[in-house]
This record gives sequence, C-alpha cells and structure tokens, in this order.
Amino acid sequence: MSRVHDALRRAELSPAAPVQPPVLETPGQVSRETPAVQAGSLLDNIKETPFHPAPDAHLLDAAQPHEPPSEEFRTLRTKLNHIQTLQPIHSIVVTSPSPAEGKSFAAANLALAESHLEGNRTLLADFDFRRPVMHTLFQVDRTPGVTDYLQGKCELEDCIKRVSGTNLYILPAGEAVLNPLELLNLKEVKQLVDWLPSLFNWVIFDSPPLLFAADANLLSTLCDGTLLVVRMGTTTIDSVTRAMQSLCENNVLGIIVNGARRGELYSKYTYYHSYYYTPQEKDAGTSHRDGRRV
Repeated sequence: MSRVHDALRRAELSPAAPVQPPVLETPGQVSRETPAVQAGSLLDNIKETPFHPAPDAHLLDAAQPHEPPSEEFRTLRTKLNHIQTLQPIHSIVVTSPSPAEGKSFAAANLALAESHLEGNRTLLADFDFRRPVMHTLFQVDRTPGVTDYLQGKCELEDCIKRVSGTNLYILPAGEAVLNPLELLNLKEVKQLVDWLPSLFNWVIFDSPPLLFAADANLLSTLCDGTLLVVRMGTTTIDSVTRAMQSLCENNVLGIIVNGARRGELYSKYTYYHSYYYTPQEKDAGTSHRDGRRV
C-alpha cells in the first residue's frame, strides 16, 4: 500500500504532460483545428440561389418586416440569442409530436429570422429524410444533399446552397434512402453535427416527428437544444407528454405554439404599426392605416 501512496505522491509532484485536444474530422479529412481556414475555403465554393419561395410556403419576407408572423419569429430569435449568450448553444433540432403541426414551417422561418441579422450566418439543414420539404419551400434541388454526402457521393460544399444576398444557407435532404435511422447512426453524422457550428452561428435541423420515428430522438442527443412545435386545437396534452418523455436528453429549450388565428396576431400590432409609413405614403402625406392625409 505504501508503494501506491508513493506513486501517487510522485505523480502529483511531477509536471503533467500537456494534453493534446482530439482532432475531430469529417469524411474527407476536414479538421476543426483551423475552422477559419475551413470556413473560408468551403463557404467560398458554395453556389448561390435566388430567394424564390413557393407561393404557399408562408416564409418570412425581409422586405415586409412589419407583418405579424415576422414579429413573432423575431421574438423567438431574440430569446434564443439571449440563451446563446448564457450557454454555448449553436445547433437546434426543431420537431413536433405528430405530423402536420408546423415543424418545418417553424424551422424555415426561424432560420430566416436569424439570417436577417447582419453577420449571423445560419444553416437550415433538412434531416427529415422520410418526408423532406425544405427543397420544396425554397424551390431548390433536393439533390445533392445530406444523404448523398453521408454516403460519400459528393462533397459538402456541393450540397449547401446560399440564398443570394442573405446569411441563410440551405442543406437539403438529398436522395431517398431505405433506412434513414441507420444512416443517422453513422459516426459521420455526429462528426458533421459537431463540426458545422465552426462555420455557422446557428445550425437549425428539421427532423421527423417524435412519436412516428426515432430520428428526432437520436438527433436531439447530438445537438445543443430541441424546440418542440405544437398546433393549437390539434396537439393533445397526451401527445406532448409522450413526446417529452421520448427525448433521451433533457435539452428542450421551449415549445412553439403554431396555428394561432390571424385576428389574434393582428390585434396586437394594430396600434403600433397602423402609423407605419411607406416612402411613397410619407411623400404623399397619407397614413398606412386608412389612407387619409395627416
């Protein structure tokens, strides 16, 4: 026993050898030790695409900042950015208990709201390999995308598209695969999820519903936080309870309530935005509220 104590004492007195940080690499030998260099080389090679959302996509328009939905997502953005100042949160999974509750709508508009801030580079990644919709909402090609990259069929820079004139980058789902959950279990997925925050301030993942596939449960364990989307008049308390219990990590940042009536939103902004002037109205001396001269 004395020999053990002597060995421990010598270990405490002797200088410890410096611990080298592990090098995390993505497929293709991309190292996180030089994120600035990687960001410059990869992001410079990403192709741009114009912002032409589908007519029925209901996506935020930076040219119409006073619309009530825009205000709601800016409020959500402000809360998340505040949380980010308190703890290192850069990757978020957006999911829902069941289908048709608005998770993809929320993920896309949250990413747009974040990208409207100057210098706030944001990636919207479609990890719903079962029913991907981001390529439809933004009217971009589905392939190449995440699944193509994970299967070694293309480089990451070939998959990501940048929306022209914005800080928004889109990573579509890619080609259909037979076993999405098995693909998500690859070590390359964790490496990719860990590495993307070195390029983007926010990485927002759209995933399948929690109660219909295990994909979101697995993805939530790899990311910094989870946002749960529920729909008013549709989502039941039992569904929310079971969805929360299904999550393996206690990293739920909050719940987004979707499906509020239009009148409920507009009533809150009538007073403040009724006197908002467009440049043409200001020159004509009319108010935006009723068109009368003031």
